Amino acid sequence: MVFEPVTIWLLIGMGLLVVEFMVPVPSFMVAEALGFCAIAVSLLAWFVPGLVWLQVLTWVILSAGGIWYSRRFIPKDSAALKDATEAVTLTEIAPGQCGRVEYEGVSWQARCEDVQTAIPPNHNVIVVRRQGNTLIVVPEQWVLERGGVE
Repeated sequence: MVFEPVTIWLLIGMGLLVVEFMVPVPSFMVAEALGFCAIAVSLLAWFVPGLVWLQVLTWVILSAGGIWYSRRFIPKDSAALKDATEAVTLTEIAPGQCGRVEYEGVSWQARCEDVQTAIPPNHNVIVVRRQGNTLIVVPEQWVLERGGVE
């Protein structure tokens, strides 16, 4: 069974749209953009049959533009760090050194705000800020003793 390019592009487009709407993991509308672009290319294949290289090139260009355009719909606060939230140390954080913490279900590199304080593994810490990909933390007990995060 041989499919025409119009049918192939329509199937690809519809398949990508189904993936976007059925998969619970957010793809930030990438599959949706690719799907709509594939459907648009099926129209090109209808009017300009036989030039598969032109169809693929058009799909790549339209898809790049569609993905770039869809970026504006991603929430801007998704990467923002919430103030003074809790995490749990996965490894020891030696004084002045980095260790690992679990923050919102993800392992992060972390170091203690106080360079003279060590934090053992499996202890609650408070995330006070982020520097690049490193979280700056303080022991929860330290916060309780001092009456808050400065």
